[in-house]
Amino acid sequence: MKNAIELFENNNLEKQVFDDIQKCNEATAEYGLKLRKEDIKDIIKTRNESLLKTGRIEFNGQIINKIIKAFCDSPYIYQDNYSDTINELVEIFYNYKNETLDYITDDELIEIMKDNFDNYCQGSLELLEGRVLYKIADNIRSGVKNYTNLDNEKD
Repeated sequence: MKNAIELFENNNLEKQVFDDIQKCNEATAEYGLKLRKEDIKDIIKTRNESLLKTGRIEFNGQIINKIIKAFCDSPYIYQDNYSDTINELVEIFYNYKNETLDYITDDELIEIMKDNFDNYCQGSLELLEGRVLYKIADNIRSGVKNYTNLDNEKD
């Protein structure tokens, strides 16, 4: 009986997450971006797999919406790469929530990701994940006060 209740609750959460993401299309339309139903399902699947892989729990499903709203005005995101980019950003987010030891808030991590994606990385997800976020996570684990400093020198 407990499994049936959990399945029911999860389906309600999945539907709510789906509906919330779909509502983001209203905000992203001004940037020429729209997620199709299949795209949304893929993004939710990526979220669920990332949560499972990282051992994380999320109760409200709002991270995807925050990522979409933060990144929709990026000059490096356009309709053809939109869904794939959001998928990768969702996966990167959950990986680095763990790697940064939850030291920084969700909103701060998304802000760091967006700022560096648009500026330092010039739209490169590989550079964002492999250089920027890797260095920030290393700085946090090493106790560097200015953990967003990407220089090799410790401050």
